[in-house]
Amino acid sequence: MLFSQARGSYTHVMSEYIELVTTVEHRQDAQRLARTLVEKRLAACVQLVGPIESIYRWQGKIETTEEWQCRVKTRRDRYEAVEQAIRQIHPYQVPEILVFPIEAGGADYLAWLDDAVRSDE
Repeated sequence: MLFSQARGSYTHVMSEYIELVTTVEHRQDAQRLARTLVEKRLAACVQLVGPIESIYRWQGKIETTEEWQCRVKTRRDRYEAVEQAIRQIHPYQVPEILVFPIEAGGADYLAWLDDAVRSDE
């Protein structure tokens, strides 16, 4: 289904695309995670945001940690491989892995995303 807006073009994609969010404590861990996902064609782009402050309950105590947020742009059909890759290299015992559907986006951007994560099989 396509939406059209006067002179704009964007495509309704029925959640074919996702943004996955995870956090790590150190910038170099975020960079390593991002580079690995992009090199393996599991993500088209990973944006690193930080440092951010996270306040959370862990093992019965309230903790405050400075972290880096990784915002992973990919396709839903790549999710399992992305999650597996994150779990292999993530330093946390219980990594944050949250997925948000991309309900619509620029047709040219989504075409680029498709190309960036295409399988070379």
